[in-house]
Amino acid sequence: MNKYLNKKKIILIIGGGISAYKTLDLIRLLKKQNCQIKVVLTKAGKNFVTPLSIASLSKSKVYEDIFDSNNESEIDHISLSRWCDIILFAPITANSISKIASGKAEDLASTLILASNKQIILAPAMNVRMWLHKSTQNNINKLLDYGYLSIGPATGEMACGEYGEGKMSSPEEIYKFVLNYFSDRNIVKNKKLKALVTAGPTKEYIDPVRFITNNSSGKQGYEIAKSLAKFGVKTTLISGPSKLKKPEGVDFIKVETADEMFYQTKKILPVDIAVCAAAVTDFKPKKFESKKIKTNNLSLDFIRNIDILEFLSKNNLQRPRLVVGFAAETNNLIKFAKDKKNKKYCDWIVANNISDPEIGFDSDYNEVSIISENKIEKIEKNLKSFIANKIAKKIISNFIQ
Repeated sequence: MNKYLNKKKIILIIGGGISAYKTLDLIRLLKKQNCQIKVVLTKAGKNFVTPLSIASLSKSKVYEDIFDSNNESEIDHISLSRWCDIILFAPITANSISKIASGKAEDLASTLILASNKQIILAPAMNVRMWLHKSTQNNINKLLDYGYLSIGPATGEMACGEYGEGKMSSPEEIYKFVLNYFSDRNIVKNKKLKALVTAGPTKEYIDPVRFITNNSSGKQGYEIAKSLAKFGVKTTLISGPSKLKKPEGVDFIKVETADEMFYQTKKILPVDIAVCAAAVTDFKPKKFESKKIKTNNLSLDFIRNIDILEFLSKNNLQRPRLVVGFAAETNNLIKFAKDKKNKKYCDWIVANNISDPEIGFDSDYNEVSIISENKIEKIEKNLKSFIANKIAKKIISNFIQ
């Protein structure tokens, strides 16, 4: 029995495709490892496998309807999504991919996924032309942007007689994918990694009604914190003023000023990972006036704020094992980012161009270059959730190699 799969709770959604019959073998493989399996059978999937065969293998009730008159005390799409460790949709068709990508909740499967706070793994299966169609590719990429994982499809001869990419991955391949998912997260969990992420702007008050700040929304930092936590890293997010909701699964500290952010950063050290994504205001007024300054008396002197990134990088006593900074630039992006990396002594710097409103402050999209010691890795324009997942994966791989 594999220790990584023992007692894992898995929801298997069986979609409508001829490869649905293969999921019976998948259930056998997972049950041999003492996995707990609950199956949601779609209306289309019922054309290929029967509830009786599924129930006999899974040793559990088969869920079919969003409203179950025999179980009125529980709302299935909520209770199931909270019960499981992962949701596996195999096979998932072009229609189901489109439905989920558009946020529809019109049956138990789509409603369950929309209500879920767990990792979702997709195993697509369809005709090669359907898979390669632009709409399908756009939809699957959107789901990958959301943080879903996908295995396959494989290339081979299909039930329709055509040959190409579109076959559902074999039960053995899906089984190994699920095993590796839990194995990787177990490695991270055993290492007991701790991470600190800073995000958002800071406010530096001039008097009780005036302050200087910037337009950072905190979206990229919040997404990074969320992704790290999803990988099993104990993550603390220190956020400046932001309208965003606290991400699930992270410890959350709200601050306003750079001094407050610096204080909270020092307070939670030591950590293994520090990601400084906050747009900390570089300067603050030399003196805070307790009463509103009259316009005709407005004369300001500024001093530099503490540099949190530099402090972490040069902290010989409690330096994180990996320090990642951000360089938000309007021109000469790579040059200035490299200069910042060298000056601050951080391990990586993530460079992003804030002069482009489509990928700048407050946008849902970003485009970054991760600069490490001898490498520049560019991540093309995509949702900030996708960018965050890429950065988090790169961070995790740095610790489990």
